Amino acid sequence: MNVRGPKILFEIPVLGGIPITETILNGWIVVAVVTIFCFILGRNLSTRNPSKRQMLAEKAVTMLRDLVKTTMGEHNLFFLPYVGALFSYSILSSMMGIFGLRAPTGDINTTVAFALIAFFLIQFYGIKNNGLGGWLKGFIEPVPFMLPLNLVGELANPISMAFRHFGNIASGIVITILIYGALAGLSRIVLGWIPVIGSIPFLQVGIPAFLSLYFDLFSSFLQAYIISMLTMVYVGNANEAPSVSE
Repeated sequence: MNVRGPKILFEIPVLGGIPITETILNGWIVVAVVTIFCFILGRNLSTRNPSKRQMLAEKAVTMLRDLVKTTMGEHNLFFLPYVGALFSYSILSSMMGIFGLRAPTGDINTTVAFALIAFFLIQFYGIKNNGLGGWLKGFIEPVPFMLPLNLVGELANPISMAFRHFGNIASGIVITILIYGALAGLSRIVLGWIPVIGSIPFLQVGIPAFLSLYFDLFSSFLQAYIISMLTMVYVGNANEAPSVSE
């Protein structure tokens, strides 16, 4: 993996050349894996004799449904597929380091896309529920001179979402690469005097596995959970349940 960013693997010779980076290729691998996984879990469903596979799928959907309902409200349950897709794509992308592949979430373009979707959903429901005039009025409340602060606050949410997710995953990639390089150098210093064996970086075995357990598993789950929760909270606040009087 390249510490400076995703490599350009090849170019599609149209429109002057479309570069295909590690992020794009690995992202499509994640999409394929999620699609296959959903197909396997969703086939041959039964109401009378559900298989263990079906019960596992139903349990996962029920947990996600309860989370969306609790966080966003029952009226926002139609966001369930999107939240599930966001969480699945995020966690599987971040876990690609286990297989020696660069995580798509370690590319700022990916996390900015997550944040932009949330940002436009927030603005869409702000206009839908309050009207264009009410939406614009919200930027000058409670007093007009709050306009700059309200604008900054509105833009700060997606920016912080994008950089938080990207920073945590990218830092894990950088730290892992640096430690691999340091252990390889230390291995040459300690064992370099032994013929044949000295050329094998034995010290790279073991320690990186513990790092992978944190960066590729725990951190991946944590960041996927955070980006999903922030999306639900922000969008849920923008699309609150209609009052009884309405």
